Amino acid sequence: MRVDRFLSNLPRFNRQQVRLLLIERRVRVDGEIVSDPHHNVREFSRVECNGEVLQEGRPARYFMLHKPMGCVSATTDPQHPTVLDLFAEPDKSELHIAGRLDFNTSGLMLITNDGQWSRRLTQPQTKIAKIYYVETEQLIGPEYVEKFLEGFYFAFEDLTTQPAELTILGPREARLSIVEGRYHQVKRMFGFFNNKVLRLHREQMGALVLDNTLAPGEYRPLTAEEIQQI
Repeated sequence: MRVDRFLSNLPRFNRQQVRLLLIERRVRVDGEIVSDPHHNVREFSRVECNGEVLQEGRPARYFMLHKPMGCVSATTDPQHPTVLDLFAEPDKSELHIAGRLDFNTSGLMLITNDGQWSRRLTQPQTKIAKIYYVETEQLIGPEYVEKFLEGFYFAFEDLTTQPAELTILGPREARLSIVEGRYHQVKRMFGFFNNKVLRLHREQMGALVLDNTLAPGEYRPLTAEEIQQI
């Protein structure tokens, strides 16, 4: 929300008063003097006027989780353990998942209470690469590489997938980089060749790489540098 709108929504200020407060540089957001009416105020922002705190701002929280197999990417589930069940954090009900993984897919998952940050991470137009390690039932041939770059037509969605980069690591092993997150996308892509995916593990999202010190089911807060990478 714009800072002028934030202030105008408070019963104590009218629009003229808000304009003067900004011109006279009497408003601070996160410790910074603000005069631009378009300056963004978020739920995490500390807003002060004449030294009085108008909004304390709740802390933004960001976590990296090593999701294990057999765990649901949801906040609640009546039958299976969820990723939030792995968290021993206060007010964890405020957290949400930024980029889901299938029940039997393991690897990097990001958990946050910052909706704007998670949207940047997951919206298709940002084209943030997700990198997976894949093991398959059948051999992976060189023709796979060309087809993954070409894209696959998904009739249900009536679309062709974005070009994906496939690197063959062994007879039945590959590393895949995709910028989308369609329903069961990786399994459907390999399914084009009637090749079943036996193991799928997400290693990286954008510049964020899964911490190799985290065992399945373990998590840690993101560093300030990691948060800024998105």
